[in-house]
Amino acid sequence: MFTNNFDPIAFNLFIFEIRWYSLAYIFGILFGWFYCKKFLIKDKVILSLFDDLITYLIIGIILGGRLGYVLFYSLKYYSENFIEIFFIWEGGMSFHGGLIGIMVATYLYSKKHKINKYIFLDLISVSAPIGLFFGRIANFINGELVGKATNGSWGVIYPQIDDVPRHPSQLYECFLEGIILFIILNLIYFKKNYITGTVSSAFLFFYGIFRFISEIFREPDAHLGFLIGSLSMGMLLSLLMIFLSIILFYRINEAQN
Repeated sequence: MFTNNFDPIAFNLFIFEIRWYSLAYIFGILFGWFYCKKFLIKDKVILSLFDDLITYLIIGIILGGRLGYVLFYSLKYYSENFIEIFFIWEGGMSFHGGLIGIMVATYLYSKKHKINKYIFLDLISVSAPIGLFFGRIANFINGELVGKATNGSWGVIYPQIDDVPRHPSQLYECFLEGIILFIILNLIYFKKNYITGTVSSAFLFFYGIFRFISEIFREPDAHLGFLIGSLSMGMLLSLLMIFLSIILFYRINEAQN
């Protein structure tokens, strides 16, 4: 049985605390950017535009992730404590909100430069599991988004929660959303006669499935609980992603015919 006693603070820099969660964002973006530029982008025009896109994406991730968390998970609390919406350093980011922020940012950037938005969305989709991998590791270190109780020998005790062994659901997500999703999307992207946009729909589809599976082992948010039967907010949002991915897939393929 493993006890999670990790310190969420990686190190102190003068008066600033550098947290593992912040480093996960930084390394996820840097490695994703490097992977795209080194292995994915062959067109010189796209290569020249990609660096500026990163700025749009960072803004989209932060704004979308924060607003998504407020709207999806804690609307009542933040409606009564409005100023705390801006206290991002205290935590509280939604992946689904960040995803919406990325999509909006990419759409605006692509429209500005008159580039097919799916070219950039495909690049982001293929490299996104890198950031998800680091993000879930940070969740585990922080002892947040904990799993349900388990009798398995692989159970993890989170002292800041209780003394009950729990599924390391963050690591399940790290494996599924980080490693397995990365492999699947890259196999699709590098296929011959690849259709632009396919990997974007595949990302929505497979992430939705993997997140839904992971949520089975994860405790629902304490202030929300299960919303419909045994479905949590994360499950419902993931089902919506799967549904939208199917629509997007057919629209992309119809456009090619």
